[in-house]
Amino acid sequence: MRRGSWKIRIFIGLAIVAFAFFQKWSNTETNPYTGRSQHITMTSDQEIAIGLQSAPEMAQQHGGLYPDERLQSFVDAVGNKLVNNSIARDTPYEYDFHLLADDQTINAFALPGGQCFITYALFSQLNEAQLAGVLGHEIGHVIGRHSAERIADSQTWQTATMGATVGAGDLGSIVGGIGQNTLLKNGRGDELESDELGVLFMIQSGYDPYEMIKVMEILKTASGPNRTPEFQSTHPDPENRIEKIEESIEKYRNQS
Repeated sequence: MRRGSWKIRIFIGLAIVAFAFFQKWSNTETNPYTGRSQHITMTSDQEIAIGLQSAPEMAQQHGGLYPDERLQSFVDAVGNKLVNNSIARDTPYEYDFHLLADDQTINAFALPGGQCFITYALFSQLNEAQLAGVLGHEIGHVIGRHSAERIADSQTWQTATMGATVGAGDLGSIVGGIGQNTLLKNGRGDELESDELGVLFMIQSGYDPYEMIKVMEILKTASGPNRTPEFQSTHPDPENRIEKIEESIEKYRNQS
C-alpha cells in the first residue's frame, strides 16, 4: 500500500506539473507591437481594469499626487507626446501619467494597461529629454505587457511547485527556487526591452536619446556604493543598461 500510495502521489504530482506547462504553452501569443512570443493569460481590457483599480493605492503609497498642476501638466505633455509619436497610440491602452509627491524615493513604474508613475524625487533631477526617457521606458513596460507576462509566469510556477510538492515533497522547494530565479531573470529582460523601446520613442518624438544614458547615471548615483548585485536584483546593472542603450541608439538612428 505504501509503495502504491507513493506511486499515486508521483503520478498526481507529475500530472499537475504537466498541466502547468501545458497551460503556459497553450496561452502563448505574439505581441503585435514587439513581435516577441509571450505567455499571457489576461486580455488588454483586464490589464486596463487592473491598472485603473490599483492606481489610487499606488499613489497613496507614495504620499499621493504632487500638488502642483503646472508640473503635472508638464509630465502629461511629455508623456502624451511620446504616445502620439509612437506605436503606443495604436495600442488599446489608456495612458495616464502621474507625478507622485514622494520626494525621498527615486523611482518610476507602470501598472498594466497604461498607468505610469514617477516620483518627485526622480522628476526633480531630470530635464525634459531625460523625463521623456523615463516615461518612454514605462510606456515600454505597458506595450511589452510585462506585468501580465510576469503574473502568468508566476501562476505557472506556483502550480508547478504545488505539483512537485505533492509528488516529491521537498523537491517542491527546489522547483520554487528555480521559478523565482526565472522570474528575476525575465524581469531584467523586461527592463532591457523597455530601455530599447524608450530609446525608439525618444527618437520618434524628437528627443536626444543619449539623455537616457544620463538617466542611468542618475540612477547609479542614487543607488549608492552598496547597490545590490545585478544577479540579486530585478533590474540589470546600470552599466550593462548603458551598453544596451548605446546599441539601441545606433540601431534606431540608422533606421531613421
